[in-house]
Amino acid sequence: MKQVLVLINAKSGMGGPYRYITAIEKVWDTPAHDVSFQFSQSEGDGAGKVRRALERGIGTILVVGGDGMVNTIGRELIGTDAVLGVIPAGSGNGFARHFGIPLNPAAAAKALLKGIVKPIDAGYANGRPFFITCSMAWDAALVETFEKYPFRGVVPYVLAGAQTLLEYRPQLFEVNADGQKLEFKEPMVFTIANLSQFGSDVHIAPDARADSGDLELVTVTRRNLPFVMSQIHRFIENTFHKMPQVTTLHFKEMTVTRRSPGPIQLDGEVLDAEADVIFKVTPAALNVLVPA
Repeated sequence: MKQVLVLINAKSGMGGPYRYITAIEKVWDTPAHDVSFQFSQSEGDGAGKVRRALERGIGTILVVGGDGMVNTIGRELIGTDAVLGVIPAGSGNGFARHFGIPLNPAAAAKALLKGIVKPIDAGYANGRPFFITCSMAWDAALVETFEKYPFRGVVPYVLAGAQTLLEYRPQLFEVNADGQKLEFKEPMVFTIANLSQFGSDVHIAPDARADSGDLELVTVTRRNLPFVMSQIHRFIENTFHKMPQVTTLHFKEMTVTRRSPGPIQLDGEVLDAEADVIFKVTPAALNVLVPA
């Protein structure tokens, strides 16, 4: 019998947490599964509950939450045999969308029950793991502003982008990617991708694969940003990366040197970072449950 812990962010999703509990229980309550439910009260609380679950031999963790919670719980499962499944309940759900996990709770529960286990890579920014994206320029600053809005969705994301566009001051980024030295003057978009999108079907790196063994840098300079933003439909059409105004680079290890420290965005969460940020990738670091 498989031991399954469902860890729920009570603040995520529409309709309250019990909508998700009911959907999962109807599908996963079988003779082959012993399912328990717990609430994550905070980042530290959720991480602690996962560690204790692993000590008890629980091998499957289903997360009900957004990309931030996926990061919190996924960090604890790196290098273990445990499997992470995601029932999306966030605003962007970039992780779930990349793997084609349905956004409807009942459909997601069914898809994961019949799903397969897939090992995926983990990126690291100064030792801090991320599974989706890490951003360092205007694309990080707008997330910081977005988090202050009392509501979620594409509209506040666009508003946050417009607000920070007037306030953000780009700086020179010096890059050493696998021994290749580059300079990016006034980058506005500077995202390192492990998966294909930020969320809400905004594809920043459509070619990114979860098991490629490398990361992808996507960058746009201040001079090129106005034209790129005028082609916003390309983010949805998965052709953003093919524009000549967009620079992409695949790498395994990269050091980024800025003139001064600043915020970075990791899987939707904003953190303060040093002027120098070292990126690395660990292949097949996390086992995830995805639709077959």
